Amino acid sequence: MSNERISEYLSQFAQTRTQMIEQLRKVVVGQTDVIEQILAAIFTRGHCLLVGVPGLAKTLMVSSIAQIMDVGFKRVQFTPDLMPSDITGTAILDENEAGRREFRFVQGPVFTNILLADEINRTPPKTQAALLQAMQERQVSNGQETYNLPDPFFVIATQNPIEQEGTYPLPEAQLDRFMFNVKVDYPSIDEEKRILSMTARDESLEIQKVLTGKAILNLQKLVRSVPVGDFVIDFVIRLVRASRPKDPSSPEFIRKMVDFGAGVRAGQYLISAGKAFAAMDGRFSVAIDDIKKAAIPVLRHRIGTNFQAQAEGKSSDDIVEELLKAIGDPEPPKYAAKKKL
Repeated sequence: MSNERISEYLSQFAQTRTQMIEQLRKVVVGQTDVIEQILAAIFTRGHCLLVGVPGLAKTLMVSSIAQIMDVGFKRVQFTPDLMPSDITGTAILDENEAGRREFRFVQGPVFTNILLADEINRTPPKTQAALLQAMQERQVSNGQETYNLPDPFFVIATQNPIEQEGTYPLPEAQLDRFMFNVKVDYPSIDEEKRILSMTARDESLEIQKVLTGKAILNLQKLVRSVPVGDFVIDFVIRLVRASRPKDPSSPEFIRKMVDFGAGVRAGQYLISAGKAFAAMDGRFSVAIDDIKKAAIPVLRHRIGTNFQAQAEGKSSDDIVEELLKAIGDPEPPKYAAKKKL
C-alpha cells in the first residue's frame, strides 16, 4: 500500500472519529479523555477497565459506544453467585430430530463483539479468571471442543473503587490483561450543569451508527500499519525500564516508593496506544506526545507503590508523571543532509 493511499485512509479515519464523538456527545457530557482511550483500545484489539464511583455514566458511556457501532453488545452484571459457565456458556443435554440425546453447547454472553462486565470485582476469582482467559485467548473451551469468539471482540469492565466489602479485587496478574486502566472522574461544574439540564428537559436523542464490524477490522489493520520510529521505541524502553526499582536506570524516587514496575506488555501497549492516537488524529507517524498521552492509563495499574509512597500521599499516577519528567524528552532524530550534485 502506497503512502498516499495510507494518508488518504488516515484522513478518513480522523473524520470517522469526529463523527463518532459527535454522536456520543448527544448523550455523554464531558469525559473526553475517557472516550478517546476506549476508542484507542477498540482500534488496537485491547480491553479497558473503567474505575470510578457510582453515578458517573460508565455504563451509559459503554452502551452508547456500542450503539454507534453496528456490532453485537451484551452486558453482564457481576455478582458473588455468578458462575464461569454463566459467562462462557454450558453444554446441555438435548434431543435431536432423530430422537437421539446429545450434548449441545449453548453460548454464553461472552460470544458478542462488545461485552460490558459491570462491577467485575463483585464476582469470585474463578469467574473473573474465566472471563480474563477468554479475553486473552479469544476462545472458549468446553469439554474437548474449542469455540472462537467473534471478531472484533472487546471487553470493557467497570469497577467501584470506594466499596471494598464483599468484593474480590483483581490481582496484579489479571489487571495486566487490561490495556488501559481508565479513571472516570467527576464532571466539571459546567458539564454537571449540562447534565442536569438534559435531565430536566427529559430529552431522548437517537444515536446514529457510524461503523460496522468489518470497518472496525479494517481500521485495526490500518492502525497496525502506522510506523514507529526507533527514537519512539527507545523512549518507551527508557520509560518502562525506569519504572522498575531494581533497574540501574530507575530514579531514586522509584527505588524508594515502588515495589515493582511495568513488564514488557506495558511497552507493547504503549506503542499500540501511540499508533491508535496518531491514526485517530490522521497522522502517519507516532510522536513522543502520543506515548506520553498513553503513559498514565497504561502504567497506573502496572506500577506497585509501597507504604512509603502512601505515607507521602503519592499515587501511581503521580509516580508516572514524575517519571515522565525525570527521563525527559529524547533528542529528535538527525537526518544526514543530502549532498549537492
